[in-house]
Amino acid sequence: MSTGNTIARVIDHTLLKPNVAKEQIIRLCEEAKQYGFASVCVNPCYVRLAADQLKGASPKVCTVIGFPLGATTISAKLAEAEEAVRNGAAELDYVITISDALNGSYDAVRAEMEAFVQFKREHTSAPVVKAILETCYLEDEQIRRICQLARETGLDFVKTSTGFGPGGATVHHVRLMRENVGPHVGVKASGGIRTYQDCLAMLQAGASRIGASASVAIVTQSSGFGDVSY
Repeated sequence: MSTGNTIARVIDHTLLKPNVAKEQIIRLCEEAKQYGFASVCVNPCYVRLAADQLKGASPKVCTVIGFPLGATTISAKLAEAEEAVRNGAAELDYVITISDALNGSYDAVRAEMEAFVQFKREHTSAPVVKAILETCYLEDEQIRRICQLARETGLDFVKTSTGFGPGGATVHHVRLMRENVGPHVGVKASGGIRTYQDCLAMLQAGASRIGASASVAIVTQSSGFGDVSY
């Protein structure tokens, strides 16, 4: 039974560590149903299990592609995405090829985005696609360019971080991303968001989705604040 918590509806309840047992994924899914989270975000090897656990429930199954380095080829990422969708994933968070951005190869960044947009069009399930920038490695101008490309190509979301880099989401980066994707592309803040106040700061900066492993703590804390607009 859902708590009806407003914050919960924008949280991807996340467990992406490599040392995860299936019992932990089952518990993650039970918590997602209990609190009404937007999705569970799991590694590809657990997509089918999560999909089975969430069958008929409102939370979606989200998984990661090219994770956490983004250093595989487009064809490898698309093959991973294909299997994930076949196994029940409704949302795909793919890591961009970060070195392309660092090298100024924005045509390659665009080509990867366009490949994922085309992938979405070719599937009747129309999975939600989020591009992970790993903002801790990027300068502001690089973030601007990537976000503008995301808007132009028709991606659903841009996302700050994998949670495995040296830095996570910041208010500055979320605000910068929102300014450059405009109002119709989602911004997912993830990495280091552990409290309700962290979550609220990201939402107020322009995030429309939150990725967090501390999701239960966040929604539990939020109950003491009453209704807060963001």
